[in-house]
Formats: sequence, structure tokens, C-alpha cells
Amino acid sequence: MTEYTQHETAIVDKGARIGEGTRIWHWVHICSGAKIGSSCSLGQNVFVGNNVRIGDNVKVQNNVSLYDNVFLEDGVFCGPSMVFTNVINPRSHIDRKSEYRDTVVRKHATIGANATIVCGVEIGQYAFIGAGTVITKNVKPFALVLGNPGKQVGWMCACGLRLSLNNKLTAFCRCGLKYTLKNDETLVLES
Repeated sequence: MTEYTQHETAIVDKGARIGEGTRIWHWVHICSGAKIGSSCSLGQNVFVGNNVRIGDNVKVQNNVSLYDNVFLEDGVFCGPSMVFTNVINPRSHIDRKSEYRDTVVRKHATIGANATIVCGVEIGQYAFIGAGTVITKNVKPFALVLGNPGKQVGWMCACGLRLSLNNKLTAFCRCGLKYTLKNDETLVLES
């Protein structure tokens, strides 16, 4: 008996590990080595490779491919048709499987629709990647990144609202959370 929901058109290869309460929608393909946490949602036409790890409560919207060496921590949101890569310089006539680069998306980060994540980067916790953005380098926790190539244009609260820094040192969100900017480059959530 499965503890997850799978649409009849979805293919889940033998050996894939899928957590309780996860929903797998139309035309999804999950490879045998994939590990998917509980309470996830994989939208229509999602592909999950063998060496992929997905945490709990992750939402992967329609038309997203999670190729080998993509690792999503708990609470990550992947918007519709966003793209992950795993080889920096692909050629169809050269086998570069030994050159796959890890891409790590830390907990509760958001990646907007049609964004592209070039392999080998880490996206920090609670970071927010805008729709259509191209990520070519690491993204700091809580950073708001937009454009092509992606550039940090601000900071985001854990609740998903844009922050305004008072005196460029502190920020208070409408949700009640307080943040402090350390060393002019790292935003820290105060306890």
C-alpha cells in the first residue's frame, strides 16, 4: 500500500522512495534512485532524476525537470517551467556524466516561474529568485535576486514579504520578525 497519491499517467520507477502524503500529478516520471520527502507536490510533467533529493513540504510546479545532483531542502518552492542544469558545458557527442555539479537549494527558498539555475550553485535559505531570473552564482540566505544575470536587489522575510532596512542595519517585517544585517552582507533573523 502506497502512502502517497499518484496519478494513473505518472511513472514511478521501482526503488524510488516517496514520503507519506506526497501528491504526484499527471505525466510525472520519478527515477528509481530518487528520494522525495513527505507532503510534497509534484505538478504535471515533472521529471525527477536518480540522484535527486527532495525534502518535506516541497512544491514543484508544472514542467520542471530535477536532473541528477539537484538537492532541495524542506519547504522549497519551484515555480512553473523553471530550469535546473547539471553540466556546465554540455555537448551531445561528449559524455560528461562524471562532471555533474551539485546544485543545493536550502530550506524554504522560492524559485520563480521560468527562472534558470546554472549548476554548481547554492541558493540560501529563504532566498527569493524572481520569475525569469538566471542564477549563475551562489545566492545568500534571505536575498531577493532578479534579472539576467541575477543580481541581488534586496532582502526577503521568511514570510515572503520584501524587507526595508532601517539605517541599513535592521529590518522589521509586518509579520513581526526582526532582521539584522551583519558585516554589510549577511541578513540574520533575530530570535
